[in-house]
Amino acid sequence: MAFRGGRLKTDRIAGGTNTTGVDDEVFAMPSGMAIRYDRPAAALADYITGYHVYRTDTGIEAGQVDWFLPATANVRIAIDAGPIAVSIGRRTYDPLPVASLFGPTNQALKAVTHGGVMIGFGISALGWARLFRRSAGDFRNRIVPLEDVLGKAFTRDLVAGLQGAPDDAAVAPILDAMLLARLGPPHADAPQIRQLMEILATDGPTDIASAAAQLDIPTHALRRLSVRHFGFPPKMLLLRARFLRSFVRLMMAGGEADYTTIDRSYFDASHFLRDSATFLGMTPRRFMALTKPFLKASLRARNAVLGSPTQVLHDIAKAPARDAQSRDSSRTTQQRVISRDGSAIGC
Repeated sequence: MAFRGGRLKTDRIAGGTNTTGVDDEVFAMPSGMAIRYDRPAAALADYITGYHVYRTDTGIEAGQVDWFLPATANVRIAIDAGPIAVSIGRRTYDPLPVASLFGPTNQALKAVTHGGVMIGFGISALGWARLFRRSAGDFRNRIVPLEDVLGKAFTRDLVAGLQGAPDDAAVAPILDAMLLARLGPPHADAPQIRQLMEILATDGPTDIASAAAQLDIPTHALRRLSVRHFGFPPKMLLLRARFLRSFVRLMMAGGEADYTTIDRSYFDASHFLRDSATFLGMTPRRFMALTKPFLKASLRARNAVLGSPTQVLHDIAKAPARDAQSRDSSRTTQQRVISRDGSAIGC
């Protein structure tokens, strides 16, 4: 099954950002690939953690393999793309729907693609509370058709709008308009959700009692809040954030794994390795040796544009929102050819 059609084609994806002051080299990719990260509108900054666009012209026949880290919930839309298979743990989704909701995950994700464009946006816990009626826990480590949770009409309009985009610089304005119109009213839990998001984004204790004390709620209320809006019990959220803070440092440093940089709350390297088995299903060295061009590029590009390298570590207190100046700048950044495969990209 292939997902081909619409105006937005791979040769219209240049890569880059709507954000001023970000070096073009941040978005450099191997031949045949491009990556883009954009900030959402200021009114969405608490709810949407960022927009991304991936393009690849490689692996069309044999399939290209990429690995990704555990993440918060996100939506992904395949445009002008061949078949896509995604595995989370032992469960494989093949073929992936054109528009999918990826629930929050605590396991690494493996994707096999056959060329095309993938557009996505991350959803914070505050965003989940305003976009979805069901508990995030119902979707942990799962992928479902987007129409099952946001309805057929919205999904149809979303896909059609993105297919009709003239290029990747138009993606952010399209998503801004549709998501602003879709947001429900603020949730009664919003103050506590925000506090827990801030706790997860910073170094600190990983015990539930400390987190509950900071939120000034009982531990059972913290568990309910965590599962409903974040998808996992609080202990799992705290451990996932601690592990990814440490592991991302190793990945971004490059070279051999240096366990002296891991979080100080780890007793020793073996403690860190146990968490690696939980969240990656393998050792850090083995994961770092895997083929993952888009993960490596996204850590770099996301950090430059959105202020943190991964969705799990996204800090809404520090994340920059798009203002009028950066919106205007999208008219110039859309002309930049970021991929090193310039001949394969039309602007």
